[in-house]
Amino acid sequence: MAGGGEEYDAGPYVPQGAGLEALREAAAGCRGCPLYREAGGTVFGSGTASARVVLVGEQPGDQEDRRGEPFVGPAGGVLMRAVDEAGIDPTETYVTNAVKHFKFQPAPGGKRRIHKTPSLREISACKPWLREELRVIGPEVVVALGASAGKALLGSSFRVGQQRGVALPLPPLDGAEEAGEGVLVATIHPSAVLRAGDADRAAMYAGLVADLRVAGRLLR
Repeated sequence: MAGGGEEYDAGPYVPQGAGLEALREAAAGCRGCPLYREAGGTVFGSGTASARVVLVGEQPGDQEDRRGEPFVGPAGGVLMRAVDEAGIDPTETYVTNAVKHFKFQPAPGGKRRIHKTPSLREISACKPWLREELRVIGPEVVVALGASAGKALLGSSFRVGQQRGVALPLPPLDGAEEAGEGVLVATIHPSAVLRAGDADRAAMYAGLVADLRVAGRLLR
């Protein structure tokens, strides 16, 4: 579906009206864009269909790709600590990514895999999976973690610095008949905390927690 000059699109692989487990099984065979060729496998979302909060990141990282689960690496540790500090019950969250395959380039020597930011074309191709996850769960709040997640949910003009930490209407994703009833809060990706210098890390983390507190206050 994605070879040659064809448009990237996961839509043909997505079973309509399916539950989370059926979606997860179908996603394992997704060939909607070329990222599947190099990644270890599809990394689908994790959590319960009754989750009140959906946390959307960019894409799986190296550890997530190897283990087949989202947010199990260092960034996931930062995220769950911040979620807890923000007063959100971690058991009521569902974690996923805008892009379900790890995009990377080999480091010199070939032993490490270095993260590469997914393109808008790849983000758009993967939207049908995210749309169906949100349909099944129907969360009260969606949290966009970083620029790629924000662009998947709000469009290519999204900027974290301009739109973080405020309640925004949850728009319909491409192919959805209407928007969900929930709201969206954007913030930085937890990996930004890890990348920050020693002088900035505490402030970056505090900002992440503050934005998540906005999301927590929106829960009814």
